[in-house]
Amino acid sequence: MKSTRIESDLLGELQVPLEAYYGVQTQRAINNFKISTSKLSDYPEFVKGLAIVKWAAAKTNFELDVLDEKIYKVIAEACQEILDGKLHQEFPVDMIQGGAGTSVNMNANEVIANRALELLGFQKGDYQNCSPNDHVNLSQSTNDAYPTSLKVAVFEMNKKVVDRLEKLVKGFEAKAKEFENIIKMGRTQLQDAVPMTLGQEFGGFAYTLKKEIAALNQASQSFLEINMGATAIGTGLNAVPGYADLCAKNLGLLMKQPVTSAENLVEATSDTSGFVAYSGVLKKVAIKLSKICNDLRLLSSGPRTGLNEIQLPPMQPGSSIMPGKVNPVIPEVVNQVCFKVIGNDMTITMASEAAQLQLNVMEPVLAHTVMESMMWLENAMETLVDKCVLGIKANVEHNKELVLGSIGIVTALNPYIGYKASTKIAKEALETGRGVYELVLEHNLLSKERLDEILDPKHMLAPHKK
Repeated sequence: MKSTRIESDLLGELQVPLEAYYGVQTQRAINNFKISTSKLSDYPEFVKGLAIVKWAAAKTNFELDVLDEKIYKVIAEACQEILDGKLHQEFPVDMIQGGAGTSVNMNANEVIANRALELLGFQKGDYQNCSPNDHVNLSQSTNDAYPTSLKVAVFEMNKKVVDRLEKLVKGFEAKAKEFENIIKMGRTQLQDAVPMTLGQEFGGFAYTLKKEIAALNQASQSFLEINMGATAIGTGLNAVPGYADLCAKNLGLLMKQPVTSAENLVEATSDTSGFVAYSGVLKKVAIKLSKICNDLRLLSSGPRTGLNEIQLPPMQPGSSIMPGKVNPVIPEVVNQVCFKVIGNDMTITMASEAAQLQLNVMEPVLAHTVMESMMWLENAMETLVDKCVLGIKANVEHNKELVLGSIGIVTALNPYIGYKASTKIAKEALETGRGVYELVLEHNLLSKERLDEILDPKHMLAPHKK
């Protein structure tokens, strides 16, 4: 039997592991919420977000003369340790819980209080000397501390998402440069269209993702407006005058970011639309990524009976029964991540919509889901660029043969022989299997020299004068 200590709360006494830095309310959450396999400690940015918010709150209380300097210093030291990566194992509560995040907030309050007690020379649980509620949670409520900590976490996590996205964009840009002179057939509705270069295709992949970098950063800016000082419902009950603005300022100093207090704390306490907007950008990235991965799978299909325009790096045997088969497993796994992110966006939307009156009690599932989407996308984008994009090879001659054998090049003749004649040539080519080139010459529509000039694939890659 492990040694325990007895702590008490509103509901009575409860045994807590003797060496645990968390306390009775965290222990109740452990007992009550066995829902997911995700713990608060699985999201270190959220743990650090809680620590920096508690530090800013303590600093503000000290500066407003409502917290003793000695208590403030040990709270600050405990928070710094958490920011340095220590004590994270002391945050074992399930990410999915009732109570609008109260268990998460109290987990942080208890860990910080008990570490502060150690620094003061007292035993864990000796809360008359440093209390989770009276000192660490002073001038706060779960309803302002929890969403503010989540905003800090998502703002910081966004930096990593953007970093991975930038790396992926650079990977596609490098391939666009490498493939800039490789002619291939463009397609619409999966049918032959007109020629382009493989570089143009990969450049399109890079550019469509690059646009979302600014969108992610812009959406994350809303997380720098916080509702600290709102306390329970936005009225500021139990916070001293000036607390909200000063706490925002102090949090900004600790984060090295310009943090502001929400103009209307009542509105800000129940509103989670900033997460909906941010998730919407994540969903847009996922949609674009999934489309690109679909294209990579199509372009590499075959190899003998598909498009076979590119070769993806072989990552593993593709079948337990078919020898020699290699599957596009990296684009496939990224597709699945994208499906998850798109589905998560609906969860976030519904969680935000579920706010009632002065509070949104569904914030825990919103918090878990948005951070899950971010982590999955980070991993997927890094996997895609490292294990797929950078190793893609072009089948140069095969691409050229497809262009020259395509009926789609007849489109280039429209300005010279007219749409009706071009349609006739295309139809005859389809029916007979003969080439566009020989049919144009046979019908004396253009001279060989002129036809060669017009049908040079390089002349069909951009606008030009007739």
